[in-house]
Amino acid sequence: MSRREVLALYRRIFRVARQWRAAIPADTEAERQYIKDEARQLFRKNKNITNTNEIMLCIHEANARVEMGLHYGTPYPRMIHMPPTAVPKTNTKERKTQERIRKQAKPVYMHSDDDVDR
Repeated sequence: MSRREVLALYRRIFRVARQWRAAIPADTEAERQYIKDEARQLFRKNKNITNTNEIMLCIHEANARVEMGLHYGTPYPRMIHMPPTAVPKTNTKERKTQERIRKQAKPVYMHSDDDVDR
C-alpha cells in the first residue's frame, strides 16, 4: 500500500467525522470527537508498521469500521459474540485451544482492540 492510499483513508475518516450525524442529536459532537480521537490514536499506533500484509490488514480494518459505522449509524465498534466454549480452562492444552477459538472469533474490525485478545 502506498502512502497516498493511507493518507486518503485518513482524510476519508475525518470527512466522515465532520459530516457525522448521531441518532440522538445531543450526542453528535461526542461521537464526532470519538471518531477523530480513535483515528488519531490508531494511525499513530500503527505508523511504524512496514510489513505490507500488516498494512493491508490495518487498512482493511479501518475501511470495515467506517462502513459499519455508516451502515449501523454508530461510530463505536460492535460487540462480538464469543463462542460458548471460549471460557478459559485451567489445563494448559485446553487453554491453548480456547485461545485459538477466541482469536478465530475475532472479526476484522476488532483487530486493533487489544482488550479482545485478553
